[in-house]
Amino acid sequence: MSAELPNTQSKHSSKMKKTTRKRVFAEFVKSKTFEQRGCNNVQIPSQAPYWKCCDKTFTIAAEIHKHVAQCHRDAVDQAMNVELQKVSHNCKHRKVCNKNCDITISAHPPNKLWHSASTGDERITETRCVLSDGDEANVYSAKQHALASVQDESARIYSDLTDSDRTFPWLPSLQKCQSLNGSQKGQILLYYKYVEIEDPDEVADWQRELCQRLQLTGKIRLATEGLNGTVGGSLEATEVYIQSVMTHPIFKDMTPLDFKKSSGDSSHFPKGLKVGVHKEIVPMGVDPNALSYKQAGKHLTPSEFHKEMKHSINPETTPRDTMILDCRNFYESKIGQFKGAVTPNIRKFSYWPEYVDKNLDLFQDKRVIMYCTGGIRCERGSAYLKSKGVCKEILQLQGGVHKYLEEYPNGHFKGKLFVFDDRYAIRANDEVVADCFHCGQAWDQYQPCSSSHCHQLVLACPSCREAGQTTCCRLCRDISNRASSEGGKVREECLCTRTRERVPVEK
Repeated sequence: MSAELPNTQSKHSSKMKKTTRKRVFAEFVKSKTFEQRGCNNVQIPSQAPYWKCCDKTFTIAAEIHKHVAQCHRDAVDQAMNVELQKVSHNCKHRKVCNKNCDITISAHPPNKLWHSASTGDERITETRCVLSDGDEANVYSAKQHALASVQDESARIYSDLTDSDRTFPWLPSLQKCQSLNGSQKGQILLYYKYVEIEDPDEVADWQRELCQRLQLTGKIRLATEGLNGTVGGSLEATEVYIQSVMTHPIFKDMTPLDFKKSSGDSSHFPKGLKVGVHKEIVPMGVDPNALSYKQAGKHLTPSEFHKEMKHSINPETTPRDTMILDCRNFYESKIGQFKGAVTPNIRKFSYWPEYVDKNLDLFQDKRVIMYCTGGIRCERGSAYLKSKGVCKEILQLQGGVHKYLEEYPNGHFKGKLFVFDDRYAIRANDEVVADCFHCGQAWDQYQPCSSSHCHQLVLACPSCREAGQTTCCRLCRDISNRASSEGGKVREECLCTRTRERVPVEK
């Protein structure tokens, strides 16, 4: 905490909230410490404390921490808010209630945040703030004294935990992680969760520690609007990861169905693990505060979407006002798509708002059914389209193409599903819908352009690759050859990229 009391008009800093919450959390756990007593109510000395809460007994510190995080989050949050209010509002009286235990808050050292479990009384029937209207400096001094006392007690309770365990009690134990078999069979997860996160930096720290313990690689984006990630590792480690994420209080509403699974492992993310905090969990370029995921279109289950597709591809039953819309990038839809879908020729999702704005006539009075890889882009993508007020109805495929293919591998999606790791695609059926860049032969296996300056993915069949045609276009090859012989800086984009229309207008 700062050496000065914060201005009453200012918001609590993230650091202050984090520090206060950890202190309150530690005191709650401490209050559940149970002293063993023998005859005549004499305390039995013990070097290993244990805890009682909700009619359960805990002998491992990590387990009581996990229980408190899962079952008493509201109580801890309420106590934290009261503590912060006392600092911000000159210690005015506040009442805080919780269904599991009522709590008495005070800045004076003799009083404790939580009623001790050693008395056997699990509830306090009356709550009140007992802080008197004293001098602010004296109040602050008392609070500092109380904080030091709590920290001393917390150190004793936490003595058998690592630093990360103390910070993130919902981590799997090191012993459990070390006991994983690490079989040769691996798995890649794709998942997201739109949920309000007050401190994404803290969640990012937890994700890094979790993935490092489980030896997972991948890419994870966090923002105040939620979580978006894809990670790979052993089958056992990825399953522990799923359970650990669902254990976290912020993501308690997630279920195993929110995680899309496919064959692969940590080697498919050659850059290792990357965890970052961003403005958006999928970059559309629109402030989440201005356009929320809560405004998204209605979800269709894979079976409901399958029925819609069955009607749309039949000329006799095709509704004239219904449109199937792919909101992925052009290189994704090129190797796999639903028959009859509108596939925007855009290079990245941040062009989506501009695409919608330029094609409002296309969506006028239409019933639009959207889809993407795993569902995340449809959430805010549909919200943006919905905000224009031109569509009759907007629907989206829940879980994206990934979930659809799990139920209907030979359904209406033809070709491969593009994925953002070095597999590049997942095959669900034998149909090839793309062709070689150079000769036009049916081919759908992407490889990076061989030119060091180019970032394009290339479809080049084996015959063309053997002939040395490994670039995205002839100009790219010429630029690369010239740069190799003459040296110097080369342009980053070749002709096929520079001549591409940024956002097309659909005819």
